[in-house]
Amino acid sequence: MVKVYEINGIRPVVHPSAYVHPTAVLIGDVIVGPRCYVGPLASLRGDFGRLILEEGVNVQDTCVMHGFAGSDTVVEVDGHIGHGAVLHGCRIGRNALVGMNAVVMDNAVVGAESIVAAMCFVKAGMEIPPRSMVIGTPARVVRQVTDTELEWKNIGTGQYHELAVRSRETMREVEAHTEVAPDRPRMQWDSSLPLHVHKK
Repeated sequence: MVKVYEINGIRPVVHPSAYVHPTAVLIGDVIVGPRCYVGPLASLRGDFGRLILEEGVNVQDTCVMHGFAGSDTVVEVDGHIGHGAVLHGCRIGRNALVGMNAVVMDNAVVGAESIVAAMCFVKAGMEIPPRSMVIGTPARVVRQVTDTELEWKNIGTGQYHELAVRSRETMREVEAHTEVAPDRPRMQWDSSLPLHVHKK
């Protein structure tokens, strides 16, 4: 059962086609749209500002979303938020990617189809143009996202759309086996490659 908490009479909204892992926590003014995926141990705290995941967004393991009172923290359609990222009072544009352990601060805007690399720190108020490649601490725009990079991002986001369905349909809590079976199966589904491999 997903951990969903009402506060001040406001409770989260989760579209029936979304998947939210049972260890994720949703508090207060959180809106999870259609076909979204919210991963294990993600924390979406809508106890001050509103948090919005538009259609097809994925927010992966241990991500944190929060914002100051009166602010909206928004991930637009098909936004892709990597493991451990922190979003605070910002806007992530349509089909953009925020890499693992990146931080995006208040009133920052990440333009559509941009890629914010892993471990970036996007300062408060920074405006990133559409389709920008962003790296560093503090973050800086270094060039445009290539067609190959955008294709890679889209493949990964599509896999999270599929994972939301697969998780809703097949994930269940069980007891672990005590030994590895000699004929143990592997996950059978098309998986994306890391970007450096995909480029080759």
